[in-house]
Amino acid sequence: MNTGSNEPGEAAVASDGSEVDGTTDGAAGERGLGSRAPEFVRARRMLHLSWQVGVFAVGLAVVGVGIVLLPLPGPGWVVIFAGMAIWATEFVWAQLVLRWTKRKVTEAAQKALDPRVRRRNLTLTAIGLAIVAGGLGIYLSRYGVVMPWKIEE
Repeated sequence: MNTGSNEPGEAAVASDGSEVDGTTDGAAGERGLGSRAPEFVRARRMLHLSWQVGVFAVGLAVVGVGIVLLPLPGPGWVVIFAGMAIWATEFVWAQLVLRWTKRKVTEAAQKALDPRVRRRNLTLTAIGLAIVAGGLGIYLSRYGVVMPWKIEE
């Protein structure tokens, strides 16, 4: 993922030719890349470094909780993306990852709304439900329903 600049001190340039300097990009409607720390924090090097360490630590904690929630019942992916959004307030790489993710999610949503894909998904869901219902019917006809408190040993 290239920000558009390879030389130090050179401004990154968006694909439409406008400079990416932290201001709102009028054409794309998105903010430019870079730190969103308050101006007084960015003006002092050590304070800004401390700010970045704090943002990274909080984002890491939130992403860690999201990873723990993935196998557990809970909104794991939502929490992970919230942690990425926290990182994106300060780090360009996280901003680029979030932009890429938003673009891919939007493409997937548009593809899912295609009538042919929708019909296919509904058909596959109906077939899957029929298979599960058939398997459940076979199991119940063979073994019946026995409540756990009525099991005779």
